[in-house]
Amino acid sequence: MLKKIGFDWFIISIIVLIGFAYAFPFIGVDREFFNASKIAGYGVAIIFFFYGVKLTPKQFAQGLTNWKMHVIIQCATFILFPLLVLILKPFVVNSNLWLSLFFLAALPSTVSSSIVMISIAQGNIPAGIFNASISSLLGILITPAYMGIFMIQQNLSFDATEIYGKLVFQILLPIVIGMIARPLLGNFVQKYATHFKVFDQLVILFIIYTSFCSSFADNAFAFLTILSFLLLLLCVISLFACAFLILQKVCTFFNFTYKDTITVLFCGSKKSLLHGVVISKVLFIGTAVSGIILLPIMIYHAIQLVFVSMYATKQQQKQQALKL
Repeated sequence: MLKKIGFDWFIISIIVLIGFAYAFPFIGVDREFFNASKIAGYGVAIIFFFYGVKLTPKQFAQGLTNWKMHVIIQCATFILFPLLVLILKPFVVNSNLWLSLFFLAALPSTVSSSIVMISIAQGNIPAGIFNASISSLLGILITPAYMGIFMIQQNLSFDATEIYGKLVFQILLPIVIGMIARPLLGNFVQKYATHFKVFDQLVILFIIYTSFCSSFADNAFAFLTILSFLLLLLCVISLFACAFLILQKVCTFFNFTYKDTITVLFCGSKKSLLHGVVISKVLFIGTAVSGIILLPIMIYHAIQLVFVSMYATKQQQKQQALKL
């Protein structure tokens, strides 16, 4: 039952690891004999190498036709979300908590789960692949640029040259090498796609665990009361609901087909936990707020999986009923 609505082993593992990090925070902290940052960096590079292997020029070409849909999705991802969180700023007193919400808003759309849900709901799959992939690439540039504005205001270290240098070597370069290696490894990666997904999730879990270890070790969550956590939860749910409803209205206004509407809703409302984990590791390395920064995106990840899974299944049933 839990798996059907999106609560798989991965989300349960996140909860368990946060509890373990709380109980034993110093295990995951960087030390001379155990450099978590380097291990995470290698894992991230491998993830994006195989992501590059999976990208195909044909899928990009198929998704290019409806430019209006692409503009709406990217504007929702990188303009609508940040604007909604800026509106929330006066209501979130703690600056680190609001920064973590803005980090969520600045992230690109997720790739794999968006495509799976679009497929289930019988949406426009090529357009979904195109938009999710473009969003991921744009996020490497846009997310750090957005964050830099508010990190500087809060006196947090932000070295643009160093940050973009790390992102190029950890994400962009592996993607390019992966695309070059596609003729050799494409069939192999497709055959063992499930295994590669598990590897991706294990790397994410490792980074989440070490980030929360650092935050718990530095007592960074001392300010987070039950009331402030409930406020954060309400903000995250409201953010998702507002974005989803606005995108529905926009699709109706432009008279999008059912397939294109599904693609806009699923690509435009989702945020990438993978990119959140990777970019936070670069932006907030060595800081006590790394765990706090990841908290909203982890909550959002669970919410979007549960809601979109249920919505996709419902739409699939409707489409099947129409064919009878």
